[in-house]
Amino acid sequence: MRHDLEGELNDPQLEAVRTIEGPVLIIAGAGSGKTRVITYRIASMLESGIPQHAILALTFTNKAAREMESRVKELTGKKLQSLSVSTFHAFGVKILREEIETLGYQKNFSIYDETDRAELIKETLRECRMTSRQGQENIYGLGQLFSSIKTGRFTWHTVPGIMGTAGEVEEAAKYERVYKEYQHSLKVFNSLDFDDLLVLPIAIFENNPEILAKYRHRYRYIMVDEFQDTSYIQYRLMRLLALGLEKTKQDDPVSASSQRANVCIVGDDDQSIYSWRGANYKNLLMFEKDFPGAKEIKLEQNYRSTTTILEAANGVISHNTNRKEKNLWSGNTGGRPVELCYPEDEGGEGEFIAGKIREHIMSEGLGYDAFGVLVRTNSLTRAIEESFLEANIPYKVSGGQSFFQRKEIKDILSYLRVIANTNDDINLLRIINTPRRGIGKGTIQAISELARRNKTFLWDAMERLCRFPSGNFLTGNSFQNENDTALSPKTRVEIETFMNMIDAFRDRILGKRNGTKLDLAGQVRSLVDHINYWPYLAAEFNKNEKIARWRFANIEYFIQSIENWEKDPDNYDTSLYAWLNRVSLINSSDDKDDDKGKVNVMTIHAAKGLEFPVVFIAGSEEGIIPHTRSLEDSENNENGEPSVLGPLEEERRLFYVAITRARDKLYVSSCQRRRRLQDITDCSPSPFLEEIPPHLIKIPDNCNAGNDSADTESFFARMKEVFK
Repeated sequence: MRHDLEGELNDPQLEAVRTIEGPVLIIAGAGSGKTRVITYRIASMLESGIPQHAILALTFTNKAAREMESRVKELTGKKLQSLSVSTFHAFGVKILREEIETLGYQKNFSIYDETDRAELIKETLRECRMTSRQGQENIYGLGQLFSSIKTGRFTWHTVPGIMGTAGEVEEAAKYERVYKEYQHSLKVFNSLDFDDLLVLPIAIFENNPEILAKYRHRYRYIMVDEFQDTSYIQYRLMRLLALGLEKTKQDDPVSASSQRANVCIVGDDDQSIYSWRGANYKNLLMFEKDFPGAKEIKLEQNYRSTTTILEAANGVISHNTNRKEKNLWSGNTGGRPVELCYPEDEGGEGEFIAGKIREHIMSEGLGYDAFGVLVRTNSLTRAIEESFLEANIPYKVSGGQSFFQRKEIKDILSYLRVIANTNDDINLLRIINTPRRGIGKGTIQAISELARRNKTFLWDAMERLCRFPSGNFLTGNSFQNENDTALSPKTRVEIETFMNMIDAFRDRILGKRNGTKLDLAGQVRSLVDHINYWPYLAAEFNKNEKIARWRFANIEYFIQSIENWEKDPDNYDTSLYAWLNRVSLINSSDDKDDDKGKVNVMTIHAAKGLEFPVVFIAGSEEGIIPHTRSLEDSENNENGEPSVLGPLEEERRLFYVAITRARDKLYVSSCQRRRRLQDITDCSPSPFLEEIPPHLIKIPDNCNAGNDSADTESFFARMKEVFK
């Protein structure tokens, strides 16, 4: 290896790189150079004479695997033709391509994605003469249920009500027959779903000791990255490869098998935030039990953040009781204080964030991509997006949809775009039968074909068929209707009613009454009521009213944003066209080919592994972080396997992850009030804010934080009163 290890690694990193034999547990704190250690370790193993084919490195994303392999290749200058660096699922596919015939499948199996799985579940429901009473939401819930059953997280007797349907255990148990038929269909079609890529290799290993022995002999050195994110089934697969079929009892002495196992796991229990998708924090404890005598190495020097940010992060995470003791430190001493903003509402929060971004750009010359805005849930981005749009700040939303890309918002936007321009065929097709009004696919196809033959717009064709069925119309006698396209009287009435409604709202929104233009927000609210959008949502999610109400609340937020825009005294053009042009700027900022030069707006979960010079944590309020729904969840003892830690500690870990994304500057905002549905409710600061050492906090002058003269200590005193 063409590198000076002693000169490029600190002492714990060097120890981790050089410890090759036996089980090793590397606790890698945030920003501690974890990826660097892993790649140097693999390179060092290759340089020491260990053959490529004997090394198996497992990680969680294809991007991470590619980066790891590329960096090893750069370090060693070697072609890596037989080194195995992959995700768990890709490794499972590799095993199945070689061994799946032992389970009765053919080697040319197909792998179903989420869409394929949903279609098979629908077909299986029909085979079992059952229906999906909640539409796509229920299909998704069934997919989650089947995944939990298949991976052993639950049994049919212990599964909670995770489908959003009543009856919980009883309701879920009804689908056991559907699940068995689903599994049978996969086998008949010689297909696998995503969970099979882990479940079936384990089945092969457990039922065929000679096959397991072959792979254990091949992969004599195993590394697992982001170990805190592994699920129980991923841990089982790793344990089989490392230990074989031997059972390690808790009171056994160190076994020869575990001593021989060359397994290195790398992770950080403080960054375990994915229990909701099966990650099991206690895999770290299981590793120590199954591999007694494992060498533990802690990487605690942070190369990312200032001392101030790390002290804030340590102050928060130290309140978790079930964790490996560690204390991150940085050579980047000092640092600017953590600024806590206490805005009046979400609108003020968005304005504060936009204003601070502008300040940093002007004073420090930072690019827009130097800023990360982190939220607990994607529903909190609306006001932030609004403020960025108003301030002409380019941004992208990661880890979820932009507020303006959600289905319910796009539905209403499509109505407004058709009102503004009836020749907008794309948006017309979106709304012509949404909500359903009896205009089926056959009718839409006939209208589309008629418009295509006559090289005109759908609206023109609809007028020809419904308003002028037997006479001339805009295009006169030249209009071609060779196949005598005809509509039933009922369908014609439905289309004409739809067109009359569009015309009526076009007059109301674009016209004037007594010389005064009607308010746009009020007309949009009237439109939503007129098309019965709430009954439509209620019917779509008839078994889960919370989802329907959440979606309808988004529409109310949308209308409120129009109202705020109209009331802006600096806004001289409040027409529908001006509003639509404004919203179009958002869509144009979502260009996937140009992600540079934009502020990063994302959920905290999506931000894991990333870093930004300046970070804003928005919505730091009780009920948001920690999230009320998460705190309502209880610990699960899943069929005897270790459960994840309590939800409060995971929420604290999530806040810790958010803090440690910041390199140089951190802002945290907590609104005094926030709009929920159509109500404005008072908010309390997140209890995690009280865990940040007060001497690290600064309250900016341009933030509404109660008394402007209040210093940090008195501010926290007020917060303590709230927390009592």
